[in-house]
Amino acid sequence: MLLGISALGLSGCATGLRTEVSRFQAMPNPQGQSFVVVPMDSSHLGGLEFSGYAEQVAHALQAQGYARAASADQATLIVRLGYGVDEGHTEVVGDSWPGYRGYPYSYGYGYGWGYPGFYRRPYYYGWSDPFWFGGYGGSYIRSYTYYVSEVDVDIRRKVDNIALFEGKAKARSRSDNLANTVPSLLEAMFTGFPGNSGETVKITIPPVQDQAKASSY
Repeated sequence: MLLGISALGLSGCATGLRTEVSRFQAMPNPQGQSFVVVPMDSSHLGGLEFSGYAEQVAHALQAQGYARAASADQATLIVRLGYGVDEGHTEVVGDSWPGYRGYPYSYGYGYGWGYPGFYRRPYYYGWSDPFWFGGYGGSYIRSYTYYVSEVDVDIRRKVDNIALFEGKAKARSRSDNLANTVPSLLEAMFTGFPGNSGETVKITIPPVQDQAKASSY
């Protein structure tokens, strides 16, 4: 599969949830195929939260021309849905006092994904200021916390378990409330569905809630 990268430059980015969507797909044209949505994490089965997200996925697939099956036994496609948010990242940003051209720097740390199937390992990334904590010329430090939420959609043909669609949508925001981010992530996932295989696109979805907290990479 060929890898292509494109970016969608949309207006209002400051108030939208900027989402990175990666998709690999070999989806057949709708010809009567039926589907059922199941959770990747079995602990979500029967939960009200999962049911709401699954309903959004079902509506999106029905809009494409696929039919909803009454049960997995009657479905020709199995749609697996996963979602989660990491444990948060604290970013510390240092700036020079006004009038002094010093050494701005940033430092961040965090932990990996918090639901099954994701690595949980610490990571760190760079700093460049030799005068940490108020060195030469004076500086000040501010910090904030952000979270990375992710949605995964996997569609397989039930008869032989062949993969037809593998999609991942993720975004950074100041909120770890999945009810605020997952609907927007799913909307981005199904924008232009099924997409070009191997392509990563950046899509901005105006969120219903938490607009002031949303931010981009």
